[in-house]
Amino acid sequence: MRLAITNKILTFLPSMTSSMHIKFYQYEMDLLCKKLALFNSVDNRFYSSLTLFKFLVCSIFLVMLTWPVSSRADTPDLEQKVLQIIRNHPEILIQSIQTYQREKAGKQQQERQAFLERMKTNPQSVIGQSPIKGSPQSKIILIEFSDFQCPYCAQAQEPIRQFIEKHGNDVALIYKNIPLTAVHPNAMSAAKAAWAAGQQGKFWQYHDALFSHQDKLGEALYLSIAQELGIDINQFNHDRHSSSADAFIKKDTDLAESMGIPGTPFIIINGEVLNGQVQAASLDKLLEKILSTATP
Repeated sequence: MRLAITNKILTFLPSMTSSMHIKFYQYEMDLLCKKLALFNSVDNRFYSSLTLFKFLVCSIFLVMLTWPVSSRADTPDLEQKVLQIIRNHPEILIQSIQTYQREKAGKQQQERQAFLERMKTNPQSVIGQSPIKGSPQSKIILIEFSDFQCPYCAQAQEPIRQFIEKHGNDVALIYKNIPLTAVHPNAMSAAKAAWAAGQQGKFWQYHDALFSHQDKLGEALYLSIAQELGIDINQFNHDRHSSSADAFIKKDTDLAESMGIPGTPFIIINGEVLNGQVQAASLDKLLEKILSTATP
């Protein structure tokens, strides 16, 4: 049934006029707005779906504009038929997105499992060039995927600090960036500033200061923290606006996307994912589980 409907649309699209193209585009975007109720919360999956939907609609729109004028038939009857098919079957694009998401989720699950296995067998391979507090040879490796503007990430800092303080030299903390720019407009600039501070050996001090003043993220704060930490401002400004900063953060975000990480903070300890709120007790409980199943 869906194929038959799609074929009908494809039959009519080549003969649509520019005005019809615009109406088609406007209609699909209106449909998108109506479908927003399908999502209960704002997370990465929502923005991934939104981006894909816009991409599909815009792609169709742009392709249609490339068709020669001679192949279009400007008839009100034809226009109404096309729009009526779309009105009667708006689920076509939604179903296509859902199919894509299922396939993507399967690939992401495989990537995540592979990452977790590598973390257990070869921690250094997943740490890479990420900022690390502690030794990569530590018995406990905690990776935090985080966003400097995420309020839940800020709340997680104290439990993580307590966990590290309790277990001392046995713990290594690794930070990876997932700036959720769709909802946190200052997350990317903050991540770049922290990376630049790291180029002068001050990542963790800068990291702590950003989370402590999360409500003030912006240029004034970035420079103020850098000055307080004795960072060379000229080098700092050069580094945070460099392609190297972009590439470093992109590597983290690409990793997070490939694993299908649903949001921040996302905590992994020795290849085991922490589910639920980040609390000192929940971190300890996960560690107990890991140690109880570890081979002697």
